[in-house]
Amino acid sequence: MSQNEKGLRGVVAVESGITSIDGERGILRYRGYNVADLVEHCTFEEVCHLLLHGELPDADQLASFEEGLRAARTIPTEVEAVVDDSARYARPMEAMRSMGSALSFSDPDKASNDPEANQRKAVRLISQLPIVMARYRRRYYGLEPEGPDPELDYAANFLWMLRGELPSEEDARVFDIVSILHADHEMNASTFAARVIAATCTDMHSAIVGAIAALKGPLHGGANEWVMATLKRIGSEDKVEAAVDEMLDQGKKIPGFGHAIYKVTDPRAIILKEIGRKVFDRVDSIEPNWFAMTERMERRVFERKGLVPNVDLYSASVLYYLGFPVDLLTALFAANRVAGWAAHVIEQHLDNRIIRPTINYTGPPARELPVSQERA
Repeated sequence: MSQNEKGLRGVVAVESGITSIDGERGILRYRGYNVADLVEHCTFEEVCHLLLHGELPDADQLASFEEGLRAARTIPTEVEAVVDDSARYARPMEAMRSMGSALSFSDPDKASNDPEANQRKAVRLISQLPIVMARYRRRYYGLEPEGPDPELDYAANFLWMLRGELPSEEDARVFDIVSILHADHEMNASTFAARVIAATCTDMHSAIVGAIAALKGPLHGGANEWVMATLKRIGSEDKVEAAVDEMLDQGKKIPGFGHAIYKVTDPRAIILKEIGRKVFDRVDSIEPNWFAMTERMERRVFERKGLVPNVDLYSASVLYYLGFPVDLLTALFAANRVAGWAAHVIEQHLDNRIIRPTINYTGPPARELPVSQERA
């Protein structure tokens, strides 16, 4: 294995028709559509349909799909018990891992990997994981959970259940856009984990739980928590440059910068930066101004290292503004990413071959077992 293949860099693992990335030009496409166009003209529900079914829905298809998502918002009582118990001692991603598994217990399609069954399971998971995470967070703070509102779409309902108050149209749309940007991202670590698991012909819930576990790591989904924790530790705009210099001089990694695929700025970061600017322009009372701090951090890191932002840099402050605590940011990322994971599981099951790469062995050469001493 050559050095540029370490971590499977540049190695084609599967053929897929779901998502493509042009890392040289900074373009992300879902099923051929530029994500920037999807953000401008579509809802998260439409993008979920696109990922799962391959095409954007017409009006009747969208109405049917949205009806399925709303119908799936009811959580089994045994899962509610897992949520309530987890809120007493588990961290958010630990809880989400367990809840993803618990949601399979009474799923009527759990024993089937047929395409239709997988589609139904995907719809349930897209609806249910945000709901259980909102319930978890309410219980964590000692608050009564809010039930889902059938009149609200995905984004507004999630914010309602988390906050306990109806979000503004502006906030709901911001979260809708964030959800679209998080929905899929080609063969990242968690998606690859989901496909490897699905390739054994196990069920969708198992594959999604494995993806959640992969996303938990700070080098993957956990980076957004790391960004916000860094901003909070710095504390104010006037300290940003000195803090960045100190971290870089000590050889520390600054989260939210660089990417394994993009050679230019992550296109999701460009969209989120503009969203963040608009959000903080209309809310003057937030201090410190997390967006302004992030922008100063971006400039200083580029001046010192020439690094450009990835999706985590600006998503952190935007989601924090929307009411997501720092330790819930990765779980929120996971809830949005279910649509993409599910699409990849479905695709893997449709044309499956178990994923079994080889290794470049670097251990001792062949050798003889030493003559053993007499044993007592």
